[in-house]
Amino acid sequence: MTTRSSLKQPHTVDYTKLEPLPDPPREPDMNQRITNSAVDGTLIPHFAYRGDVLVCGEGYLRQEATNDAERLAPDCVVAFGVDPKSIVARNGYVISEVGKPPDFVLEVASRSTGRRDYMVKRDGYAGYGVREYWRFDHTGGRFHDVALAGDALVDGSYESLEIIHEPDGLIWGRSEVLGLDLCWRDGELRFRDPSTGEFLLTPEEQRAARIEAEARAEQERSGRLAAEARTEQEQSGRLAAEARIAALEAELRELRGQ
Repeated sequence: MTTRSSLKQPHTVDYTKLEPLPDPPREPDMNQRITNSAVDGTLIPHFAYRGDVLVCGEGYLRQEATNDAERLAPDCVVAFGVDPKSIVARNGYVISEVGKPPDFVLEVASRSTGRRDYMVKRDGYAGYGVREYWRFDHTGGRFHDVALAGDALVDGSYESLEIIHEPDGLIWGRSEVLGLDLCWRDGELRFRDPSTGEFLLTPEEQRAARIEAEARAEQERSGRLAAEARTEQEQSGRLAAEARIAALEAELRELRGQ
């Protein structure tokens, strides 16, 4: 595998003339479910306000597109300051084309690739110049060496980031690249905003929040319609009373005229 650290400056590549890279082999298991939830359901919406951020969970990561010996296919890649649509169309991240390595890579443990994640891949991602490499094991460390681990690139080599074990079982570390905390929580991968201490919502929580918001909006709408109906009823009653008073006054004037 090529491990060159000298990188080209970002430049424009005409991706319309490039054939997409082949799909890497994927084994359907727990790690795919976790990856889909974390990548598609959480990180992509979190960075959706920016147009220059790639968050992707599929495709090879290579220095050169034609080097089929480069077999690394991260479960999650995050890169800032890139053209995400073009990289997705390429069906993989080619460093020599993009002009820079990804800023963040995550591997989710599986029975078949666990040991390779924290040994071979760790060296590979360091050689590519990936600023942070994180590993998550939903089993608590049966497939990886630990439940959660993060490495930051320092002078071309990875140094382990601090991982906190809370008394309630929460395990977490801070990603300076993402500006988020990565958390192991009851076997689930969660991201947390350190400025608020709140977890980013999962797809299920987002759906529940939408349903709750829609129910609240409907309740407010019903209340508003009921209030408008009461106002209209009160106005009708007032007009009716005024009409009765006017009729009585007219009748009284008529009697006085007689």
